[in-house]
Amino acid sequence: MTDTSPHPNSPSEQRFPVVIVGAGPAGLTIGNILRAASVDCLVLEVESREFIEQRPRAGVLEEWAVRGLEQRGLADNLLERAQLHTECEFRFDGARHRFSYLELTGHHHFVYPQPLLVTDLVREYADVRGGEIRFGVRDVHLHGLDSDRPAVSYVDAETGRRELVHCEFVAGCDGARGVTRTVLPQHARIARHDYGIGWLALLAEAPPSSDCVVFGIHPAGFAGHMARSPEVTRYYLECPPGDDPENWSHERVWAELQERLGAADRPPLTEGRLIEKRVLDMHNYVVEPMVFGRLFLAGDAAHLTAPIAAKGMNLALHDAFLLGDGLVDCLTKGEPAGLSGYSDACLGRVWDYQEFSQWLSDVYHGTSSGDAYRAGTTLARLRRLFESPAAAAAFAEQYLGKSSAS
Repeated sequence: MTDTSPHPNSPSEQRFPVVIVGAGPAGLTIGNILRAASVDCLVLEVESREFIEQRPRAGVLEEWAVRGLEQRGLADNLLERAQLHTECEFRFDGARHRFSYLELTGHHHFVYPQPLLVTDLVREYADVRGGEIRFGVRDVHLHGLDSDRPAVSYVDAETGRRELVHCEFVAGCDGARGVTRTVLPQHARIARHDYGIGWLALLAEAPPSSDCVVFGIHPAGFAGHMARSPEVTRYYLECPPGDDPENWSHERVWAELQERLGAADRPPLTEGRLIEKRVLDMHNYVVEPMVFGRLFLAGDAAHLTAPIAAKGMNLALHDAFLLGDGLVDCLTKGEPAGLSGYSDACLGRVWDYQEFSQWLSDVYHGTSSGDAYRAGTTLARLRRLFESPAAAAAFAEQYLGKSSAS
């Protein structure tokens, strides 16, 4: 499962109860939970601090996730600066249909771009709570994860020297392409679903053209509009998987957005310079279980949900709350129940969100599938959302996520 001995070039040795691999929302939240309980830990990150604080990522947070951050003293800037979204809008058949989930449930979304959250979390962890973190590390190896004496070794960016860290637990929070995914044993189960579509992800230097998220359900392909700031808007366009972003000129992008997001009673979108343009191939995966010996996976290292339903960062925080609390209970109180039940507690929500992502993909992409039957059933689903209170309530519950982090 892992290297049984450290890399041979005379590493120097350190000791921390927990080593966290990856400084994204999951890893940094776990680190902050541990430091708040006076548990020492070390965070290892292959990128620089500047890179992780600027890396563009989604920003939709469910209310329970924000309350979980708030309870742990990690949401001051978020609560002050985040936008509150209470409605979304579907546009199909040339008309717009407003969906107020606040009226149905009393709950809303927070919009706070992930780079801002990461900036807050790393500042709190490293600068306020005195947590140890190493940026720019290379050649990370994991050792003895199936023993009671795990260790992590890495090459320090400043000294070029290999360091060896003995620990009790390793938290793998380094995403789908990180080192923790390379050491999974043969009995690990990885379930994967490919949607067979791509999304052209765009950032435009243009003010939002709506005060809420807009979903364009159009025979030419799905389109999405999400405000990021008063000056910047995120857009998505359905495209073939593996498409080259260079196939999409400025003129072509805006022509398609205007068509797919058009509505008879709305003015054209406000256009602007495109500052990001990349193609995302839509797929999901789930690793089961999420625990292998002393390695605990969290966030994208354990599961990926395509941005179809904006669930990824929320699932990462759910994992982090459970794992951070479980580690604290085990290390400070000798109570292992939180760790022993961690995988099952996470996977219940993971599979629930996976199912909703698949359902919503059928809605987004049914009319552009080229299948008249799928197009007809897609429009029936959409009409039902606005004609049936029961259907509306069910959608709102899934769109907003489960109400607690348990």
